[in-house]
Amino acid sequence: MMKSFDLVVIGGGPGGYAAAIRAAKLGLSVALVEGRELGGTCLNRGCIPSKTLLKHAEVIEQIKESKTYGITVNDFSFSIDAMVNRKNKVVNQLRNGIKGLLRQNKITLFNGYGTVADDKTVTISSVNETQKIQAKNVLLANGSTPFVPELPGLDTISYHTSDTIFDLKEVPSHMVIVGGGAIGLEIACIFNSLDTTVEIVEMADRILPNEDADASDYLASQLEKNGVVIHTNTKITGFRNSDGHIIVDMDKQGKQQTIETDSVLVSVGRTPNLTGIEKLSVQFDGKFVKVDKNMGTSAPGIYAVGDLIGGYQLAHAASDEGIRAINHIVGIATNKEAIIPRCVYTFPEIASVGLSESDAKEAGYAVKVKKVDIAANGKAIASGENRGFMKIIAEEKYGEILGVVMVGSHVTEMISQGTSFMHLEGTVEELENMVFPHPTISESLFETAGAWLGKGIHYS
Repeated sequence: MMKSFDLVVIGGGPGGYAAAIRAAKLGLSVALVEGRELGGTCLNRGCIPSKTLLKHAEVIEQIKESKTYGITVNDFSFSIDAMVNRKNKVVNQLRNGIKGLLRQNKITLFNGYGTVADDKTVTISSVNETQKIQAKNVLLANGSTPFVPELPGLDTISYHTSDTIFDLKEVPSHMVIVGGGAIGLEIACIFNSLDTTVEIVEMADRILPNEDADASDYLASQLEKNGVVIHTNTKITGFRNSDGHIIVDMDKQGKQQTIETDSVLVSVGRTPNLTGIEKLSVQFDGKFVKVDKNMGTSAPGIYAVGDLIGGYQLAHAASDEGIRAINHIVGIATNKEAIIPRCVYTFPEIASVGLSESDAKEAGYAVKVKKVDIAANGKAIASGENRGFMKIIAEEKYGEILGVVMVGSHVTEMISQGTSFMHLEGTVEELENMVFPHPTISESLFETAGAWLGKGIHYS
């Protein structure tokens, strides 16, 4: 007899496993189907590997700058093997943690690839067997894979994507990164710290083209200061091999240029993984599965979340979407639209929430903006971390906060202050009435609010 579940989740990434656990806590019988490793791209090939290696890079940078603090380190070395091994340990620890949570919440885990039919039967194929289960509801959390564009000659060279770059055996002397988005830039910071010469090629007129222009311009200047070469408004026209090296041909606003390198990373976005849903009669919006505000697809009882539906393609967005879908299944109303913060873990970090300045103006708001550098912040100076700024984008009349942009050390840990004010529809005045602890870098947000109101203490 076929096993039946209230909910079958396809995919064990941040969208899938969070939804599965929430559903189990709300009393549903749940099965989770995962063909690869628990944790999905984020844990195994994305967020966690990159943040682990970024920490290694940060330690190297601190050693290099130790003289600033009156500490002399005469000699140091690093091992890429030891770094990759530590990254693997971190990944395994977290993967085992998810496995334990599924067990604790009595979720049935199927190791295999699930194919979903319109009647909500799921066929699970693994190495040894094929079996079928029945679901009352299905949640598709298939995730995505790195998008590899059809560039001339790319198939003739050896190249990396974010799936393979974190398992490198040797540190390249030179690397060309195709794409100036968040993933490419974080990887640029890692290898720049490992003394690789890094060159970034971006088709748009700036790196991080979807983020606030002030933030991307500031980051570009810092990266260039650290020796990273950035080619914007540049199109790659082809790749070729020459004497053991890779030649990258480019068109920079009509001018032909070449770069000789020994390593190429292709990082131009991600494409949804449609494995196992080919037979479903769900509607699509371009290449993504189309969903309503409750994450429901056009097929009754079938929901979709995460990279499969597009949007921000962030782990925490997928988790939120998964929980929204479960709330709908059990009849809990979720009326408020999610406000999703965006974090880039470069040196310095960038964190944003809400609208950028240009997006707010395009949306028709009467916008007032204030930007305050953290150069004079006491904690930042004491820590040698006073690069960056805080920026508030607010509606001019009532001061409702529309967006917050932060650039600097630890700002990814601070952006939730901006998110919480926006979630509660707070104003700049309410933010300025809040007491921030001293000395902290977060005080700069208070200073920005004061300056926005024209009554700043240290800034006008």
